[in-house]
Amino acid sequence: MKIPTFFCALFLMWAALTPKTLAQKTPLPKDLPPYGPEKPLNAPSVKAAKLENGLTVWLVSEPAFPQIALDLAVRGGFAADPADRPGISQLLAATVTQGTATRSAKQIAQEIQAAGGDLSAQPHADSLEVSTTVLSEKADLGMTVLADVVQHASFADSEVTLAKRNAADDLQQRESEPSFLARRAMARVLFGDHPYHVIAPTTESIDASTPADLRKAYAERFRPDQAVLVVVGDFQNDKMMDLIRAKFGVWKLPSEPPLPPVAAVPTEAKHSIFLVPRPGSVQTTLELAAFGPERNAPDYEAAQVVNAIYGGEFGSRLVLNIREDKGYTYSPYSYIQTRSAAGTIISHADVRNAVTGPSFNEITYELNRMATTSPTDEELTTARRYIVGGEAIQLQARSSVASELADNWIDGLPPEEIGIYGEKIDKTTIAEVDAAALKYFPAARTATVVVGEEQVIRKALSPFGLPIQTLK
Repeated sequence: MKIPTFFCALFLMWAALTPKTLAQKTPLPKDLPPYGPEKPLNAPSVKAAKLENGLTVWLVSEPAFPQIALDLAVRGGFAADPADRPGISQLLAATVTQGTATRSAKQIAQEIQAAGGDLSAQPHADSLEVSTTVLSEKADLGMTVLADVVQHASFADSEVTLAKRNAADDLQQRESEPSFLARRAMARVLFGDHPYHVIAPTTESIDASTPADLRKAYAERFRPDQAVLVVVGDFQNDKMMDLIRAKFGVWKLPSEPPLPPVAAVPTEAKHSIFLVPRPGSVQTTLELAAFGPERNAPDYEAAQVVNAIYGGEFGSRLVLNIREDKGYTYSPYSYIQTRSAAGTIISHADVRNAVTGPSFNEITYELNRMATTSPTDEELTTARRYIVGGEAIQLQARSSVASELADNWIDGLPPEEIGIYGEKIDKTTIAEVDAAALKYFPAARTATVVVGEEQVIRKALSPFGLPIQTLK
């Protein structure tokens, strides 16, 4: 599951406010009425179908606004990359929309723009998505271009060369960011040699990748029996199904078997500190992670509520502690990230060098406090409202509805899951929160990655008695 862009935007808005501004709270009038009853999440109504070639189709008809979101997801993302081509999924996503047997990259761009949209592809741990949003009256054109791309991508030498150059520049830029260095190191720390350790290509894999490699990966992953097409917007179901059959019904099912499922992952993180040197850094990036619930786990929703109380919302315990009270950092946060076969709970903070040790101490304190201290009724209510309200806002965009439904299909969840999720969040009890917190949030379950000045970090963290290993 991807981290919702809505919550990322809210964190940026939160970071734009100064601690002084947030601390100056004007008391509300005493005669204000109480909160009204919380409205249930308005989940989309999905019509599910399957073509003879195995393509799953989920349709959400929402008349009125004349726009349609198309999202096609295939199984096989970074975790499916060959061992000698880690991160090739990024190149695959960058080139799959850049030409077919009958259309050049320029023609694809012109036609999809004539339909009122742009075509994009994104790689994830377990999938690759190709998506666009077009005008309802241009649904035929948008569907034609999408179908051509997912069935007949050509990977011309010139387009692959350009994508490789862009990927190399992108990697160089990302490697200058301590947050990326922390995420990449943490993936290796948690997953070792498991395919989930890949979150980006390497310089070597970019250099070595060829058009033939991309065509092979494309043939393995882009197959109808391992794909879902989600369509959300202003259309009639019967007419849309006729259009889909015309464009995708001819998609041939290959004779080769599909990619195998991802292997089982570790269940415990090594409780140590892993140091990524960044000479001359004036701040330290702290990232603590532990294994959490998978997306289909029965306590997934309870863990989301725990995370909101701990560090996932703006009034969380972590934010109030190390930002509002102590001023150690500008915008600390935590989140739950799920892959098809794993879940992780991640805490993140960028702090001044001088408060590296105190910040680590307070983060571990808040993790343990979460694991051992029940939330107040107000904390529970606020967290539930925050999660359900945020989900409701995000689902206002048809592209977000399509993407979330595609994610659910990749994770093996039914189309009704969006509504089920909202109901379970709204009904989460303090007892369920306590159980999930005790299970997933003790600091002793975490591995820590620290990026920054090595001598500063070793001096600040050595008093905690944990092994400190330098990563190259």
